[in-house]
Amino acid sequence: MAPQFTAGDDLVFQLESGLGLLRVIAVKGEGAETVWHLLAYDEFFPDVESAEQALAGPGPLKIRNAHMALTDRAFERTPAARLGNRPIQEEELAGYRNWLQSERKVSDRSALLLLGIR
Repeated sequence: MAPQFTAGDDLVFQLESGLGLLRVIAVKGEGAETVWHLLAYDEFFPDVESAEQALAGPGPLKIRNAHMALTDRAFERTPAARLGNRPIQEEELAGYRNWLQSERKVSDRSALLLLGIR
């Protein structure tokens, strides 16, 4: 079972080269039918404190992928921990809205595999 994350959650994941950030921009459905909508930032950080400072900073972070739609199973295979929650900004939903107007493909691969970094 996936941890109980909600829209607006900032998530951190660890690689050998540092920590990366994901953002939950929407969660639709329930149970095994849940679809997780994530945004991925491009920067990596040496520690959690640096990642938190970047999120709280005055400038926007560079976005690596504006939208990824994952099955619940794929999200469970994305090793991430919650850093906090911030209100979703309108511009963060652009990729999600484009997805709503498309074929609505949902991946069964983890976010890190989709990003090509693991």
